Amino acid sequence: MSFENGSVAALFLNQADKYADRPFLHVPTETAEIYSSTVTDYSYAEAQQVMLTLVDQYEALGCGPGVRVGIAMENRPEFFLHFLALNFLGASIVPLNVGMQDQELIYLVTHSEVPLIVVHEKFIDQFATISASTPQQPQVVAADQVHEADDIVGAGDAEVTSDSEAAIIYTSGTTGTPKGCILSNAYFRFLGEFYVGLGDMCAFKPGEDRLITPLPVSHMNALATSFMGVLESGSCLIQLDRFHPKTWWDTVRESKATIMHYLGVMPAMLLNADEVPEDDMTGQVRFGFGAGCDPRHHANFEKRFGIPLTEAWAMSETGAGAWISVSKEPRMVGQRCFGQCPEGLEYKLIDEQGNEVAQGETGELLVRRSGDNPRQYFFSGYLKDDEATAEAWEGGWFHTGDEVKVDENGYFYFVDRRKNIIRRSGENIACIEVESILFRHKDVVNCAVAPVPDEIRGEEVAVLIIAANNVDQQQLAQEVFELSLEHLAYYKAPGYVGFIDEIPLTASEKVQRGEVKKLAKTMVEAGSCIDLCSQKRPVKTSGSGNH
Repeated sequence: MSFENGSVAALFLNQADKYADRPFLHVPTETAEIYSSTVTDYSYAEAQQVMLTLVDQYEALGCGPGVRVGIAMENRPEFFLHFLALNFLGASIVPLNVGMQDQELIYLVTHSEVPLIVVHEKFIDQFATISASTPQQPQVVAADQVHEADDIVGAGDAEVTSDSEAAIIYTSGTTGTPKGCILSNAYFRFLGEFYVGLGDMCAFKPGEDRLITPLPVSHMNALATSFMGVLESGSCLIQLDRFHPKTWWDTVRESKATIMHYLGVMPAMLLNADEVPEDDMTGQVRFGFGAGCDPRHHANFEKRFGIPLTEAWAMSETGAGAWISVSKEPRMVGQRCFGQCPEGLEYKLIDEQGNEVAQGETGELLVRRSGDNPRQYFFSGYLKDDEATAEAWEGGWFHTGDEVKVDENGYFYFVDRRKNIIRRSGENIACIEVESILFRHKDVVNCAVAPVPDEIRGEEVAVLIIAANNVDQQQLAQEVFELSLEHLAYYKAPGYVGFIDEIPLTASEKVQRGEVKKLAKTMVEAGSCIDLCSQKRPVKTSGSGNH
């Protein structure tokens, strides 16, 4: 049997035929307990059966090309089965992170115009409230009750192709509101092919590997990179609810994982634990794949745990259209090296005036595909924002906003972000989004948010405030922190609050972000900021708000 139209679902059906009895999705004991479910295993054949049942249910509702469906199911394995079913029909998904505040979710639901939101049953009430606050007021239905939903109006009869929209994922931007990246089937398919085709230290064993990841399915890494790597190679995906440092290695051993995905925060936290003889995972986990490992931790991690960490660079917007990774020696461990330019990718580095920099100098990374289709395998654009899409592709190159340098042998090294983005534990946080909330406080005359270094999380959120006269700074710091928690996900709240008399501005009265960043770093290091980092933690609830 062969089924092919360039979709993700087509690949799955072919792999289900080839690897029918092989494991496809696995949930280990700890995650199953957190989700109040049994340890879950789906073989490819079992997953196919569930998927096709969902296909019938979604098709009966009218889901098809032109329809987007919101999915709020945390990191449960069934998320991927709903994705595959909707993809089969040509519909698109919008993964919704239940860790966001309701106001953030209302924006995503409104902007994406989903007519239907499929949720785990414990989120029914929360999303019913969210739906009621949006113009289109989409239906909200439990994942196991899709067949009870009302018909959807608006599905088209267009042919499903590789260019069809498969998903919308939202990424923070400098405009303050998240931008919806339109991802096609071609984006997903090429990403899987590219990953499995890396070889060398990242070589997959088709039908045998077991890839473990704690990363959220609302992000490109889990939704596309790990999932498509598994699908392309006929491997098994071990999707955790989140990262649990104290039990991580127990779960890795129990699940028999052979590949692990990580973000920079993970090696740092795992190295903080006491050493035990069982630390050495040589012989089980062949490689770790991720980004942002602190240079101070890279070599120590590999020596202690016996797992080479393969650093990579990509963005939600680029997918594998511009994926650079260091999957073979020499890897320049501990130098923020992320590999050499792969075949089919063109790049250049420019300064702030748009001029190309000399070799070895730092510049913003611009990328595109070789040939007559420079946007091939990239995102299809920002939803409802042609202006932002055009700006990102100014001059025929995708502007990444990342500052890098390239040595004489063509190796790339990450330096910093030109964009006004804070990268905390793998989450992108737009400074202006946080500022827009803090400005609501009556005693905040002016403020500027900036990243400051954090040994564990990579970066932390800091805010410098010009306060009204005669206010209690400690009290105001606590109040703006709590104000943030009311409107934003917990990780976006300021970990440090500093008070200043004047914010550095340009001649045109714009915030000098570079100067603010330097000032915030200096103030934190001097201990002149109020430290609220210990208060930043997920709030566990029964199914609404942050968790």
